[in-house]
Amino acid sequence: MTEPTYTTNPATIEAILKDTRTIAVVGLSSRLEQAGHYVPAYLQQAGYRIIPVNPSLDQALGEKAYPDLQAVPEAVDLVLIFQRSENVMPFVEQAIAIGARAVWMQLGIYNQEAAEIAQQAGLMVVMDTCMMVEHQKRYRR
Repeated sequence: MTEPTYTTNPATIEAILKDTRTIAVVGLSSRLEQAGHYVPAYLQQAGYRIIPVNPSLDQALGEKAYPDLQAVPEAVDLVLIFQRSENVMPFVEQAIAIGARAVWMQLGIYNQEAAEIAQQAGLMVVMDTCMMVEHQKRYRR
């Protein structure tokens, strides 16, 4: 896979961090040492509502888990993706289908085609960036 040509505007990161309330986390992990667990746990402690999306889990972080984004019964502001870059597209398509406002691909995850499709559908996109790190840069005291 080639390096991404997409770059995230700092204003996009700022807007997502400020305006997001509910985050569906695709690939939330039950393993404490994995970023797919400790990043959403941090975000939950920072005040965001976290909805786990993982067909292997019944619940995580005190919340009911769902097998996919379409199964989530409430509005989602942001879809935070912890999946291999080549597996991102279906989740971006689901994010568009459920009316999410933004898609965030965690550090090390990038898919240029998925980013472009999300943007064309009107979603804000962040790629290859850690949401926890960006939040800490701006709000950690």
